Parts: sequence; structure tokens; C-alpha cells
Amino acid sequence: MPGSLTRTGQAAAARYTPSMPRSLRVLLMALLVACSATPPRLAPEHSSGLSSSSAVLYVIKRKWHVDIGFAAADVHPPLAALRADLPGTLYLLFGFGDRHYLLDEDRGLGGGLAALWPGPGLMLVTGLTTTLPTAFGEDNVIEIPLTTAQVRDVQDFVWRSLAAQDGAIAPLRAGPYEGSLYYAASQAYSAFHTCNTWAAEALQAAGLPVHSFGVELSGQLWIQVRRLGQRQDAGAMGSNEPPSRAGPPQR
Repeated sequence: MPGSLTRTGQAAAARYTPSMPRSLRVLLMALLVACSATPPRLAPEHSSGLSSSSAVLYVIKRKWHVDIGFAAADVHPPLAALRADLPGTLYLLFGFGDRHYLLDEDRGLGGGLAALWPGPGLMLVTGLTTTLPTAFGEDNVIEIPLTTAQVRDVQDFVWRSLAAQDGAIAPLRAGPYEGSLYYAASQAYSAFHTCNTWAAEALQAAGLPVHSFGVELSGQLWIQVRRLGQRQDAGAMGSNEPPSRAGPPQR
């Protein structure tokens, strides 16, 4: 399956993504809308600006939903097995959602109410053949450098989030747009464990200072991720400061 979006695929994705309700129904549906992935923008296929680091975690904000991802070449076993399902991609992104809501497409009030109770989860894996800022916009992508051990830990968390079907990790069906696949999840979805809760837990698995309790909406996580990015930017600037020329203290 190609990893990039065609115009046809983008149009289908646009139809798939529900818009934010404007009535009181938002109280019941907002969390589900939050976990309906917004497609990346149509973009030319190129690889300029890619990081060569093997220890970078990408956090991506898709409107009301947060994904995490890695350069495909930096995804290690056993999670690397998923690269065979999306060949030729430069990045693999991972997100979580409600299986009944996304697969059965029961987007009515009854389906929304049912999804607020604990039920089977679903993993969406997206492959990209373009850069993340090009696909999602620079303001919606934050890079977090990780140690080798942290990368291993967060990728192990993602792998454990996938549920085996007939003894194997395999796609359930195609995702909502080209370059995406649905997999069964080992974790349950509920109003208190949404796509954004899962993403926060993934960052915690990497040992990052974020909290997941009470994180249901993307903004609750994004503000934490932005602080992480700001700390790292400040640290990078500090590491580039010239050494002090004051000399030894006077006696």
C-alpha cells in the first residue's frame, strides 16, 4: 500500500473525519471526534530535512488528536515488523482510538454514548513518504530527542498496545486514507482513556516528565509537549554558549 496521499485518498479522508459538533451533542461526541485522525495534507514526495538521528520521537497534533511517530528506519524489532505492511515509507505514526466508533462507523448519538464506556481499542498506523512539517505544518510537529534506551522503551509500549489476531500482529483492514492501516489494540478505549491519554502514556514510557491522568483532549497533552520542546531548545542554546572568559577569581 502506498504511504503517501493521493488527491482521491485525501478527499476520502476529508469525508471520513467528522467535524466538531456545534450543539449540546459536543458533550458526548467531543472525545470521539478527538480520536478520529485528521489526514496529512497533500504534499510532494521528497525527503529533504529528515533527521538522521536514531533517537528522535515525533509528536504530531492532528487537530483534536495526537499521534507519536518515528523515522521508519529507526523503528526496531519487534515493532519493525510493521514496516513490511507499509513499504517505502519514511515515517511511521501511531495513534489510538475506539474500535466500534471507527470501524463500525456508528457516529450517531447511540454510538457515541456506547463508546464512552470501556470497549475495544484500535490502533491506526500511518506511513508517510514526505516530511512531517510538510504533511502537518511546522507548528503541529515537535521533535523530542531520546536516548537509545528511551526509544526502546516507548517502542516496546507501542508494540504491547497491539493485540495479536490468530497469534499474529496483522492489519484488520485499511485505514481511513491511503498509507494507513488499522490494527487491533490490547488496551480498552473509554471517556477516561482516549487517544490522547494513550499518547501521554507513550511519552511516560520513554521516561518523559508528562502526566496522563485526566488527559483526554489533545490540548491537555500538547501544552505538556510544548514545554518539553521549549526546555530542549533552551538546553541546546545553553550548550552553544561560549565558555566564560572571566578567568580565575581574584585573591
